[in-house]
Amino acid sequence: MTSDLETEARALLDATLSHAGVTVRITEVEAYGGTADPASHAFRGPTPRSAIMFGPPDVLYVYLSYGMHHCANVVVGSDGDASAVLLRAGEVVRGVETARVRRGPGVTDVRLARGPANLTQALGLTLSHNGVALGGPEVVLRRAAVPAAEVSSGPRVGVSQAADVPWRFWLTGDPTVSAYRRSPRAGAAGAL
Repeated sequence: MTSDLETEARALLDATLSHAGVTVRITEVEAYGGTADPASHAFRGPTPRSAIMFGPPDVLYVYLSYGMHHCANVVVGSDGDASAVLLRAGEVVRGVETARVRRGPGVTDVRLARGPANLTQALGLTLSHNGVALGGPEVVLRRAAVPAAEVSSGPRVGVSQAADVPWRFWLTGDPTVSAYRRSPRAGAAGAL
């Protein structure tokens, strides 16, 4: 599962996601390995919140973080696998003015979709998009190939369990990538 999940996560880098007049080029993602990953929403099995993660693949898993921010994931595992990849950051490449309206005044272009909540806000994604297929017409994902040399990896952001697993991937040197912040609740280094 690990290598497949890493491959799926890397394959989302430089892809574009389009919705409601805005297109974002994905520059940073974070992988979650379902029931084998204590940082995953699916770790304890299907719940009303995480059921969508168990398949089918190529749909959005959208959830509310801390009761106020929407975050979007691409379900990548086969039916029953529960693997998903959080879309952490991107560059708005179409619909910049619409994204600015959604994000508010004074937000620079480089920050329009930096961070998972900002990315979903720029795209106009909400809980109503949970389970939406990524083949269109409402939400369209177009994958692109990125040479491995252009991808960096490191520990995941803000998780308290399995925090040092290097399943955060980003386009090396891209200014839209978010800053790394280790969770203050994360324990000692550990693997899955």
